[in-house]
Amino acid sequence: MEKKIGIMGGTFNPIHLGHLLLAEQAKEAFDLDEVLFIPSGNPYMKDTAPVLDGKIRARMTALALEGHPCFSISSIELDKSGPTYTYETLETLKAKNPDDTYYFLVGADSLLTMETWKNPERIFQNCVVAASVRGTGTEDKIRKIATHLIYEYHADIRILPVRFIDISSSEIRERISKGKSVRYMLPEKVWNYIYDNNLYQNI
Repeated sequence: MEKKIGIMGGTFNPIHLGHLLLAEQAKEAFDLDEVLFIPSGNPYMKDTAPVLDGKIRARMTALALEGHPCFSISSIELDKSGPTYTYETLETLKAKNPDDTYYFLVGADSLLTMETWKNPERIFQNCVVAASVRGTGTEDKIRKIATHLIYEYHADIRILPVRFIDISSSEIRERISKGKSVRYMLPEKVWNYIYDNNLYQNI
């Protein structure tokens, strides 16, 4: 039976409530059967910010998803050596489950730069791109780039208006390094794991 599966990718360094809210709202908006969280391995376009070992990031992600019947985690990128590319991940998933429809969940910033990613045409061939709109001043820009990608690549772009929580992983790391609280920016189990293991203390 065909399923509709959301793909939530990222370094998750660490995963936070903003990630979970986006996934939940996308699940509801597109009637998704499942949202698959995919911690990145060695993303070729990521900045030079320190990234924890994949096993640690995967553990935090798994803790964040506990108790949600439709959220799950995949190690498909962590298990791959060398740089990881979105088009390869999507092609691998599609090859295993050709009847399923994948909804690739991205933020506004990602959609604006997606044309510069490795083999963007192969990304658009294998998924619906669901782009979140964070609020004022963003939607017009997103709709313009979506129109361009639809024309240029025959992409299937869906706009997802979301309730935005202004939280970033980099802010969380910085606050922890300065001894500030991040308790209500993260799921409690992730918060406890970070502090129990003294993560992000020296960055």
